Amino acid sequence: MKLIRFQLPSAAPKPGVQRADGSRIDVSGFGEDYNEHFFGTDGPRRLAEWLTDHEENCPQISAEARLVAPCARPSKIVCVGMNYAAHAAETGAQPPTEPVIFMKATSAITGPYDPIVLPKDSTKTDWEVELAVVIGKRASYVTEEEAMDHVVGYVLHNDVSERAFQIERGGQWVKGKSADTFAPLGPWIATADEISDPHSLRLWLKVNDEKVQDSTTADFIFNLPQCISYISRFMTLLPGDVISTGTPSGVGLGMKPNRFLKAGDVVELGIDGLGTSRQEVKAYQKN
Repeated sequence: MKLIRFQLPSAAPKPGVQRADGSRIDVSGFGEDYNEHFFGTDGPRRLAEWLTDHEENCPQISAEARLVAPCARPSKIVCVGMNYAAHAAETGAQPPTEPVIFMKATSAITGPYDPIVLPKDSTKTDWEVELAVVIGKRASYVTEEEAMDHVVGYVLHNDVSERAFQIERGGQWVKGKSADTFAPLGPWIATADEISDPHSLRLWLKVNDEKVQDSTTADFIFNLPQCISYISRFMTLLPGDVISTGTPSGVGLGMKPNRFLKAGDVVELGIDGLGTSRQEVKAYQKN
């Protein structure tokens, strides 16, 4: 199942489903948004059962609707850094001996086609296509063998990063990762049954129609069970939480000379089975 969320002008976001033929239906009649309660109570299965009796009565989603992030704001976004061998090499870093983890503020979440807004004083805003995992069951001290039982689905994520804030301003990476609009998610969450092998997915990203990232998740340094098990040693993962699993080579920081986003640029990205997204880059403007 492909879970989407949409919003009509002057209305609150609602849950929907994208069907196999590409059509989109409003499933707000089910009575739940895609949040911690939904994912933690076997929501996708319950929704699928509900649809067997109610799908024909679900309205089509209007063409004027905006797709928003396919999960209601989770309790946290946990990211894995330097998790592709070629990406570590391009930045001159030694491959990590255990997963590098950092947090990204959930206030950074936006929809798949919303703009990226350069933060005030930004000079080095970068792109990062990533496979993100959505947790479906509370996870604390889980083993690698148990880890995938806690995954409810997968979603496309652009882990937008301001490198000057991240690297040159001291402290933790979270400062360079958490500006508003720095976490475009979607267009949909593909439930786990839709992705046969998350370790062999092609992922790519273009800037102004130039392909700059093109790799597969086979280049992971730490696979998904390793990442989930490792993170669960240090914090409890709750249903709906998002784990972003790292980016492949081809980021602006790794280019010689470096290349970063500027107002007017267009970023497009995609992952097998998870659709594509597109963000136009805009300059910061004080409200």
